[in-house]
Amino acid sequence: MRASHPEPAVAVTLAATGLAAGLGQTAWGSVAVAAAVLAGQLSVGWLNDLVDVARDARVGRTDKPVALGQISVSLIRTLVLISALAAVGLSFLSGPLAGLAHVVALVSAWAYDLRLKATVFSFAPYAVSFGLLTAFVTLGLPSPYWPPWWLVATASLLGCAAHFANALPDLVDDRETGVVGLPHRVGPTGSRVAAALLVLGASAALVAGLPTALGFIALGLAVIVTAIGLVLGSRPRSRATFHAMLVVAVLDAAVLVAR
Repeated sequence: MRASHPEPAVAVTLAATGLAAGLGQTAWGSVAVAAAVLAGQLSVGWLNDLVDVARDARVGRTDKPVALGQISVSLIRTLVLISALAAVGLSFLSGPLAGLAHVVALVSAWAYDLRLKATVFSFAPYAVSFGLLTAFVTLGLPSPYWPPWWLVATASLLGCAAHFANALPDLVDDRETGVVGLPHRVGPTGSRVAAALLVLGASAALVAGLPTALGFIALGLAVIVTAIGLVLGSRPRSRATFHAMLVVAVLDAAVLVAR
């Protein structure tokens, strides 16, 4: 489970499931969304550690059980295959269009693991995958529809913010192993600023779509949580900034559910 990147996996699954339930999905439909998203997130996390096993071992990452030899590469490879196939199959329980949207989102995320994270376009899979996740939810509703622009924008901006925040603790190690994405090119200060602006932009997009008192309260909380994350995240190898992005994502999902 440590190799699956459990925090983002759980946060994204909770956000997607809460959104589905809040928009009127049936109980079984919400379970189908949760199962598909969780399986997909597990596949992305395991694939990431599988692809990076040599790099992680080279820089002595102590938080990577595959690189430490605590888990065999063959086991992780098997888990990637099983979870990926399960995610694709479970996606189509929500319908053909919803299933297609989620499969494209997964392909985008897998492309990040396999190649795009080491390019200037490293942010693109986050924008695409998180944006399409909202389409997966709305297209799978009893009365399906394409999500409104502000919902897609909120999710895409949150995804990009998470990318910059997640890369912060590993910028030096990544450079040493040849992984130079957009966060590495703008540096730690630029990444912190980008993460903060993107996550606040996501909350602002949500308020633009749902201009309610609750939305403005959530925007204020997002500012506070982001500020705390940036301060605590300035410490070496701290993932506080990334965790702050996850908290804001769940806050935004809660606003949508409540609305």
